[in-house]
Amino acid sequence: MLKGHLDMIVLAALETGPSHGYAVIETIRDRSGGGFDLPEGTVYPALHRLEELRLLSSCWETSPLGRQRRVYSITKRGKEALFDRQASWTRFANAISAVLGGARALAD
Repeated sequence: MLKGHLDMIVLAALETGPSHGYAVIETIRDRSGGGFDLPEGTVYPALHRLEELRLLSSCWETSPLGRQRRVYSITKRGKEALFDRQASWTRFANAISAVLGGARALAD
């Protein structure tokens, strides 16, 4: 079910502010109530792809422990893409709910 929606989920995780890759993974896991516990091998390629598309930007920062880490931020173009994808998802989810609601009505 995640296929085709990963980019939207990653963009949404960065909507509230810049974050490094592992924190993006934690945000997605926390917001989904553990439903999406995505491996690094899934999220990091998505971050790189979204940056290539200019939906994200990144810079290197030094963590409080002195380690270098890449911090990602959503761009204006990324916010627009997220808005469009959220609207599309809402239409899709409403249509599914209507179909499922109709199926339940027929079963009653």
